[in-house]
Amino acid sequence: MEQRTLGRTGRDVSVVGQGTWQLGGDWGEVREADAFGVLDAAVEAGVTFFDTADVYGDGRSEQLIGRYLKDRPDADVFVATKMGRRADQIPQNYVLDNFRTWNDRSRANLGVDTLDLVQLHCPPTAVYASDEVYDALDTLVAEGRVAAYAVSVETCAEALTAIARPGVASVQIILNPFRLKPLDEVLPAAVEAGVGIIARVPLASGLLSGKYTADTVFAPEDHRTYNRHGEAFDQGETFSGIDYATGVAAAAEFAGLTPEGATPAQTALRWIIQQPGVTSVIPGARSVEQARANAAAASLPALPQSTLDAVRDLYDRRIRAEVHGRW
Repeated sequence: MEQRTLGRTGRDVSVVGQGTWQLGGDWGEVREADAFGVLDAAVEAGVTFFDTADVYGDGRSEQLIGRYLKDRPDADVFVATKMGRRADQIPQNYVLDNFRTWNDRSRANLGVDTLDLVQLHCPPTAVYASDEVYDALDTLVAEGRVAAYAVSVETCAEALTAIARPGVASVQIILNPFRLKPLDEVLPAAVEAGVGIIARVPLASGLLSGKYTADTVFAPEDHRTYNRHGEAFDQGETFSGIDYATGVAAAAEFAGLTPEGATPAQTALRWIIQQPGVTSVIPGARSVEQARANAAAASLPALPQSTLDAVRDLYDRRIRAEVHGRW
């Protein structure tokens, strides 16, 4: 699989990574054996990048990755985790002592002395502009707790603030055919600064797979049930913040753009991969088949300009007014 340098980390990672939010259990129950199967299928398909967080299943995702990599010392995988959502979301909690505490927990979960990359996990907006926060992150690097640090953001303005900081290695942001705003300023700024871009929520919480209808019912413990309007965390993390009915209709139209031999989900991933500035896209998976299919998107031919134009047209007609007003 194609490898790209993840910004200021200097490390190469696969253009399709493995998101592991699903493995924590926030998308419904996932058995440990199934989780290991997903990770193994991803590695066998050429994935060299796992993305996780300390709150995915209250650390379960990190623990599963740690146990898997301990059993697979031959797997050359770069692991990015996140911190910050275990505390009340106020800027005053983003201080060095808390960073060390959160960091210690993640290192124990993953079974490593030094984390490859730690990302601030969508903190309050004021955190991105705090000199003290970046001084604390620099201290983590100096102490050998982390090799590099980065941010995960909700808005383009937050991304641009972080990109301007010389120590920020990468920015994780929602990007998919239903969320095009980062293309305007964020990706060009990242390219200029040498900052990596990790594209998350690439399938709009599964909408872009084309598998869901207006009658689809998700499990009660699935965030696609309990967070549709931002009840538990930012609304943009669920269906990219789009009204579900709007998303289903748009996804049906998107499915018509799928080239022969590909699925709608692979088409969405291929679209993200070929956006200038994107380092890696991190779809999740709950089965071996999903993990393999996601990885296969990296080997699809580039989408033609006619398809790119059709995606833009679909976005402008169905999505833009709703999404741009919020993000």
